Amino acid sequence: MSAAPDDRAPHAEGPALAAEVEGYLLAHAEYDRAHREAEALCARLPWLTTAQAEDLVRHYVSQRLDITRQTLATIARRARQLRDEYEARYAALRRALFKAHAACACALLVIAGLITALSPLTR
Repeated sequence: MSAAPDDRAPHAEGPALAAEVEGYLLAHAEYDRAHREAEALCARLPWLTTAQAEDLVRHYVSQRLDITRQTLATIARRARQLRDEYEARYAALRRALFKAHAACACALLVIAGLITALSPLTR
């Protein structure tokens, strides 16, 4: 018997849903901000007709959102690069630390073996 889609654990999709809602809210806020800026620009240009002002607002908002998308893509790409660099460095440090601990453990075993081997001779 297969589980129905509604039987999935709600906690599994919670973070994804929250991220999606957050992205939507951020995008909507950016659109609103761009729209307000365009309207403020048109208010400083009183000679524009209503159609010209609407066209300017539409073009401004479109261009602003394109720039925002490009900027976010660049930031996301750089964040992935930094994460990859960090993970590589972390793995290298873990390997070095493991090697150092392994060398110390081997040295301690050799010393313990020597002490054990030499202890009957000193009596």
